[in-house]
Amino acid sequence: MAKQNVAEQFVDILVRAGVRRMYGVVGDSLNPVVDAVRRNSAIDWIHVRHEETAAFAAGAEAQITGKLAACAGSCGPGNLHLINGLYDAHRSMAPVLALASQIPSSEIGLGYFQETHPDRLFQECSHYSELISSPRQMPRLLQTAIQHAVGQSGVSVVSLPGDIAAEPAPEKAAQSALVTSRPTVRPGDTEIDRLVEMIDAARKVTLFCGSGTAGAHAEVMRFAERIKSPVGHALRGKEFIQYDNPYDVGMSGLLGYGAAYEATHECDLLILLGTDFPYNAFLPDDVRIAQVDVRPEVLGRRSRLDLAVWGDVRETLRCLLPRVREKNDRRFLDRMLRKHADALEGVVKAYTRKVEKHVPIHPEYVAAVLDEIADDRAVFTVDTGMCNVWAARYISPNGRRRIIGSFSHGSMANALPMAIGAQFTDRSRQVISMSGDGGFSMLMGDFLTLVQYDLPVKVVLFNNSSLSMVELEMLVAGLPSYGTTNVNPDFAAVARACGAYGVRVEKPKQLAGALKDALKHRGPALVDVVTDPNALSIPPKISAEMVTGFALSASKMVLDGGVGRMVQMARSNLRNVPRP
Repeated sequence: MAKQNVAEQFVDILVRAGVRRMYGVVGDSLNPVVDAVRRNSAIDWIHVRHEETAAFAAGAEAQITGKLAACAGSCGPGNLHLINGLYDAHRSMAPVLALASQIPSSEIGLGYFQETHPDRLFQECSHYSELISSPRQMPRLLQTAIQHAVGQSGVSVVSLPGDIAAEPAPEKAAQSALVTSRPTVRPGDTEIDRLVEMIDAARKVTLFCGSGTAGAHAEVMRFAERIKSPVGHALRGKEFIQYDNPYDVGMSGLLGYGAAYEATHECDLLILLGTDFPYNAFLPDDVRIAQVDVRPEVLGRRSRLDLAVWGDVRETLRCLLPRVREKNDRRFLDRMLRKHADALEGVVKAYTRKVEKHVPIHPEYVAAVLDEIADDRAVFTVDTGMCNVWAARYISPNGRRRIIGSFSHGSMANALPMAIGAQFTDRSRQVISMSGDGGFSMLMGDFLTLVQYDLPVKVVLFNNSSLSMVELEMLVAGLPSYGTTNVNPDFAAVARACGAYGVRVEKPKQLAGALKDALKHRGPALVDVVTDPNALSIPPKISAEMVTGFALSASKMVLDGGVGRMVQMARSNLRNVPRP
């Protein structure tokens, strides 16, 4: 039996850790690892057109599966391209192992061709970033990197010179057990006791939920019922907490809607559940606040806390449910539910007039139709910018759908690459990329990856020939829009030229049929929808508050758009509210 080299050993360890794909672009320093992947039937090399796409795809796969995913880049410029997608994966708490191959080990530090120092460059966007300088170092170092990525839910980077990758692996290397899943974390008894006291003492409690409520929907609902609490959410908490929620009062933040802001400010006690909500201007400073999070480093970094609780949301609520006294007074909850329904009714009226006849097409209408006809298990990947608005307002979660975007890092061009990673996890699952024309054109080369692998991703392109969110930010700040116009091709024709299904839609009456046909198509498809660049109403006067950015008043004036089927849910919830 031929002796294993370091690259083969590296790949074997990844396979043992559950990695089934490595996304990347080949290159000389990476060749030994790519060849080891070629000869290992348990793992596939996914050839993308840009390494940034590789990192975004790996991050999306990790978010969909909850398991370790991997990407790779060759030395210097190759692995530098990974950095933006790795930042996004790290901030999204996606376990990703990135291989940054390096120049020959004997040349490091001598200004060699394509020399960089990836072990330093990636430190800020990873839990662990180290250089392998000896074959004897590799097994333990890679194991350590994997356990950092999985155990701390983020990125690890391993830098490996090509010459070391090709060297023989050390004999009798220990095959240590690998950590491939995280434990649950129960808070200490002292913190549970104090939280019970705070809840029992408060008359009005509001829950504000983030992505840390994933897997805890049932517990949050039981807890809200027990303490008669309205439940608001951040954007990343939407897919996990909004559905089947009779206590829903909407979303707070820059894209917020409904009564979430009021509910968080008019309570006696605000409990932040699994959220590192970044916009502290939307959080109150005159109510008691408790925060529950599995990551102790985020506790209290957004707002003053009266109590910090280190633990999983689900485990914490399971500890609280049998101990807190049930509240019988629903007046605060019912008042917030009425406010929420009234707020949604108000914004709906502004965006329902002649929307089915408006040309250029209202992007809200596109999102609403897409929400109606997409599968119940669809994965939506969402570009940063106005597509975030449409997904937040119109895509209805149901506990089976997923909504993934660059919600913490805020990168352009994320939707198409994330759709690639999501689709590779399950070719039979409907994956829809909600792309803006700016984001799509930035990494448009990887539309060819869909064609090359016959991935049935459906790209719904909101094409308003503008970087419209940036334009909106300029207008809110009192600046004239400048540098925000895109001169675009017929993207449907581009899709067809690439060998995919492509259709262009310019009239509302064509929209539903075009989307249905594209979703039925067996391979990759693109629907180029020409949308109204002036879809959002701009206030006639720029106020002092707007000059400072998206203050609460400014965001309400500028971003109050439709809310799709959410108004139906709010109306349904109101049926349980006694009339005064």
